[in-house]
Amino acid sequence: MMQLRTASNSPLRALVAFGICLGLASSSRASSPATDVLTLSKRVDRHYNALHTLQSEFVEKYRGNGIDRTESGTLWIKRPGRMRWEYREPRAKLFITDGKTAWFYAPGDQQARSTPSRKLDDLRSPLAYLLGRAKLERVFEGLTLANDVPPETPGNIVLQGKPRGLAGHLARVLLEVTPEGRIDRIVAEGQDDSVTEYRFLASKEDEAVPDERFRFVPPVGVQVVTGGLDQ
Repeated sequence: MMQLRTASNSPLRALVAFGICLGLASSSRASSPATDVLTLSKRVDRHYNALHTLQSEFVEKYRGNGIDRTESGTLWIKRPGRMRWEYREPRAKLFITDGKTAWFYAPGDQQARSTPSRKLDDLRSPLAYLLGRAKLERVFEGLTLANDVPPETPGNIVLQGKPRGLAGHLARVLLEVTPEGRIDRIVAEGQDDSVTEYRFLASKEDEAVPDERFRFVPPVGVQVVTGGLDQ
């Protein structure tokens, strides 16, 4: 709708499974990796562009700069460009965008932070493309197969690229994609050697999600400060 590693499958087995799942004939050895990437990226586009809402449990992991943390919660995405990341563990906090403004707030804090969505410099922002915002190949520069990274789930395929607008902060982003075109995992490798992983579980598609879920009303006494949304 995007914090955020390995399995026993070899890259070769993953590629073979990918070809089978896409219905490619065994005689199509002339197909290049670029063709496979194009086919899969279009399948991802079709899957998400057909959706209006997406709900998923997520696990976010971050390692770097002496920090090793794991957080979890629920993600909602609704067309156009609306997201709500509701963290529950280990601490409650909210990351919300209504498509125009993004907010970050941790209950109990005296301040909430906001910024225009178009200026959002955040690893989660590329996920807004998921529901019809853009094509995968336009969101991620240099999209190719990540042959050095086996998928965590057998039969999935791992793509790699750089989110446009965040390339200066990231070495690469890995997308683990199912044969049906669903993104199950995103791993962002920072230029500072940090790693942020998002894993998506128990997804629900096109269920009713009220618009109010993407609106942020500061609690009484909480000051809204315009600026970065760093956590």
